[in-house]
Amino acid sequence: MFEARVLSGMRPTGALHLGHYHGVLKNWVKLQNEYPCLYFVADWHALTTDYEHPGRVEQNAWEMVVDWLAAGVDPNQAILFVQSHIQEHAELHLLLSMMTPLGWLERVPTYKDQMEKLKDRDLATYGFLGYPLLQSADILIYRACYVPVGEDQVPHVEMTREIARRFNHLYGREEGFEDKARAAAKKMGTKKLRLLNELRTKFLEGGDADALKRAQALLEEQQNIPHGDRERLSGWLEGGGRKILVEPEALLTESARVPGLDGQKMSKSYGNAIGLREPPEAVTKKIRTMPTDPARVKRSDPGTPEKCPVWPLHLVYSDEARRAWVQKGCTSAGIGCLECKQPVIDAVLAELAPMRERAQTYLDDPTLVKSIIADGCDKARKLAVETMRDVRDAMGLTYS
Repeated sequence: MFEARVLSGMRPTGALHLGHYHGVLKNWVKLQNEYPCLYFVADWHALTTDYEHPGRVEQNAWEMVVDWLAAGVDPNQAILFVQSHIQEHAELHLLLSMMTPLGWLERVPTYKDQMEKLKDRDLATYGFLGYPLLQSADILIYRACYVPVGEDQVPHVEMTREIARRFNHLYGREEGFEDKARAAAKKMGTKKLRLLNELRTKFLEGGDADALKRAQALLEEQQNIPHGDRERLSGWLEGGGRKILVEPEALLTESARVPGLDGQKMSKSYGNAIGLREPPEAVTKKIRTMPTDPARVKRSDPGTPEKCPVWPLHLVYSDEARRAWVQKGCTSAGIGCLECKQPVIDAVLAELAPMRERAQTYLDDPTLVKSIIADGCDKARKLAVETMRDVRDAMGLTYS
């Protein structure tokens, strides 16, 4: 049995914007209060599409972590680390590549999608083809149970589940598995062993999922069973082999989509973003100069909120009463565009103020961020080393 960990990462793109906050970071802050969480800087992933410019990676990474902390990600509740500082990611990626069918990588939807979108970059590389497998290694190395993703990333998690299942099938059926599992179960005592067998039979013969959960909970309660035996018993309960790697689940999360200042997706590359640490006067100017409904040429012209790039921001930042005020005022020309924008300006400034305050602490003393990451890397490495010990053992690579 394994701890119900959450794992998520972001490519180091530098300072973050409101799209990142509402799309990812707000959820990270929520999850850190509910699960043991690991959040990492995916710097190796950045190189899969931008290997020609590695000099940007380090500075972008520090900028990004400052924004994580500014947004409320708490290093006392979550483990923050840098992917490339944990060498075990690379080792697991290599070992998994030995048993992963090529077709599994080629069928990942985002592979072809990015090939189409990023035609200005050389993506005909082994690293780009293998990046979904590196993502799988990132998840499996920590035996994460949950991965928060949007709908477009679900296929990555599904592939990771298949890889974990294939690995456990290939390497979990150690010689004498059944005998070792039954010997481990006897350590529970006669009464609990009888109950465990009954619950296992109910699941294997009748598909009783509740019986499996009860059996897993019973196993979790046993303090006298070593880690390796727990893995065997966990797989034995489900009728398979030793569970060395965990099959993660996609944790679909609802998040507000914050549009850019021009109505498109918010992106630094589009020049339509509001940064999490932008000065209030810069934020105010950006929103005040946003384009509006082109039908409203004059103040007296009525407009249609749904045709105005400001309206989606009201959907994120305004309550029902405020939206009704906008609808009525815009369609009747009762309010002007600047009046319509002011509540959005006020809401965005109120949201960003505590972020700028938290960020300033780390900007004043950059060693704080480096200490947080160093500590997080130490914690993450301990978990990764434990997994790789079991992986090497299962694959016959211990040479002891």
